[in-house]
Amino acid sequence: MSLLTQAYLLEQYGPRLSVAQLASLLDIAEGTIRNQVSARAFPIHTYSEGGRRFASYQAVAEYLDAMDSAARGRGLKAA
Repeated sequence: MSLLTQAYLLEQYGPRLSVAQLASLLDIAEGTIRNQVSARAFPIHTYSEGGRRFASYQAVAEYLDAMDSAARGRGLKAA
């Protein structure tokens, strides 16, 4: 994964992103993310802590870089 993507996410959001931050970044409704997580269909690994759900900035960077590669036709699969 790109260090540039990781650095951007870490600076903008910190070491972990909440569902609200993921929704804003990915332009997806929070409810959609929660539904996909419940159905085990959300492409980014998330974890629960203290009753709240988060994703690490590394997992988000890996997903974004995979999507960029796929869009550029490099044939990489999404995380």
